[in-house]
Amino acid sequence: MNEPVISQVTFFPLRPTEKGLIGIASCLFNNQLSLNSISVYSTLSGDIRLLFPDKVLPNSKRINIYYPVNKHVYEAIKDAVDSKLRELAKKVENKAD
Repeated sequence: MNEPVISQVTFFPLRPTEKGLIGIASCLFNNQLSLNSISVYSTLSGDIRLLFPDKVLPNSKRINIYYPVNKHVYEAIKDAVDSKLRELAKKVENKAD
């Protein structure tokens, strides 16, 4: 299995919600596909969880726009977003000093 390459990660912070939404992420998958509007949630354990965009049809059925087809790909995207969050937090911390 080829390792997925996740690059050009961006994170747009939001005011945290009661459900844990902390921002929206986007990234480039295998330098071929742009993945946008990934919701980033914080969990009670301090980890993050990603939710991928879906659409509600007129009959109220929800369909996924795109999503990782296995845990390996999900974890690769999650790790890249988490790395970006740590990078941004470090920049903020250095500015505070």
